[in-house]
Amino acid sequence: MRIATVETFVVGNPPPSLGGAYFVFVKLTTDDGIVGYGEHYGATVRASVAAAVVEDLADQFLVGEDPHHVERFFRRAYSRGFTQRPDVTLAGAISALEMACWDIVGKAHDVPVYELLGGRVHEALRSYTYLYADPTDDADVYTDPAAAARRAVEEVERGFTAVKLDPCGPYTAMGGHQPRLDDLAITVAMLAAVRDAVGDRADILVGTHGQFTAGGAQRVAREIARFDPLWFEEPVPPDDVGAMAQVAAQSTVPIATGERLTSKYEFARLLEARAVSILQPNLGRVGGLLEGKKVASLGEAFGAQIAPHCYNGPIGLAANIQLATCSPNFLIIESIQDNSGFHAELLRTPVVWEDGRIVPPTAPGLGVELDEDVARAHPYTGDATHLSMWSKPIDTAEFHDRT
Repeated sequence: MRIATVETFVVGNPPPSLGGAYFVFVKLTTDDGIVGYGEHYGATVRASVAAAVVEDLADQFLVGEDPHHVERFFRRAYSRGFTQRPDVTLAGAISALEMACWDIVGKAHDVPVYELLGGRVHEALRSYTYLYADPTDDADVYTDPAAAARRAVEEVERGFTAVKLDPCGPYTAMGGHQPRLDDLAITVAMLAAVRDAVGDRADILVGTHGQFTAGGAQRVAREIARFDPLWFEEPVPPDDVGAMAQVAAQSTVPIATGERLTSKYEFARLLEARAVSILQPNLGRVGGLLEGKKVASLGEAFGAQIAPHCYNGPIGLAANIQLATCSPNFLIIESIQDNSGFHAELLRTPVVWEDGRIVPPTAPGLGVELDEDVARAHPYTGDATHLSMWSKPIDTAEFHDRT
């Protein structure tokens, strides 16, 4: 069995565009007709360029190769251009192709991928969702405590036992920064409203997107501890291991990070520094399923748990589910609400979500199939990156006018 062809799909995500403006999928087909799907997450380049990187990488290292040889593929691709270091866009392409290989291998052997990575450990996976804006409500769920509380109650009534929000004010390309007093005030007001609304029915997860200095994060950590969050996520820029360790040493709230990291090497540095309690690999960026399993195993050795990240499409989610299912140190998995809407339309058989939990599939491979007709019917024609940050310093009149 050899990889014969590669095809990419750049899919526009219709409003409200939960999970990003677009998704980049890849399809590999073997010479005996088995199809595998993967997903690239979070490139630093435009979508069409990310897709071209995937195709170029496949042409050099996968077409004509046996899809079983994922370790060899990873080492060749990771070392491309004489780099051998974490590179976000390259890692996303590696991830997409690697998970497509696993999808093929699982189908070839008629078992889910998790059975090939140690076997099923969990029967169901506890999930959480962000508090996304309600399109029928003009209130800002990111700055209005009452709106956040309403959305939290709706998600808890849907079945979630954990919800996440970003209550800490602006995050900028110029960070990290110190929180302003009004940032701290709104953070406390947001968390107080959500905690009062959900009581002990749900954990609260606090996200920040790496926006603070170590001192600023410590200041925030002291304020949020009273609301007993499950975690304080990415309190400092993701590449500042020392600052992350400094915050972790003084925070009573567990530190979580990992959505922007690639490879076991970056996660290892955090674990060695005792900078993190909860690892958040995204299988569309970290390097794929086998690399994700290695990250989970490193975490297990250091007493850390995994909470796979997902702000992308349903193929990446399917890979996250496979990893979570076979990892003893699994804590919780990110879900985009209940994975309905366009995320479900993109799959021939949607992900099963019941009472706040994802039920791992028993179908072979990743357990899902991309509906290619739907993917082709929604081409992405924009020129944005998948996500972006406020590009100016926060202490500007322009920013304050926006708030």
